[in-house]
Amino acid sequence: MNEITFEKALQELEIIIKDLESGNIPLEEAINKYTDAMNLVKICQEKLDNATKQVNKILNTNNELEDFKIESEENKNEKVSE
Repeated sequence: MNEITFEKALQELEIIIKDLESGNIPLEEAINKYTDAMNLVKICQEKLDNATKQVNKILNTNNELEDFKIESEENKNEKVSE
């Protein structure tokens, strides 16, 4: 299931949620669907975390990836006054 795309996992999760919200499924099936849903949530979260890490990287002047850092206004003002 780890090779599933984020979009597909989210789509499957939405289907499971609708099924669970309907209340028309037996308890055992509901438990299995809940377990599947939690696994899909984990996959989605991991994919989002990885995407965030990739977005937060920028190329430095040596064309190497480095973490993107945002300077606060306070830090910018301190540098200007020096």
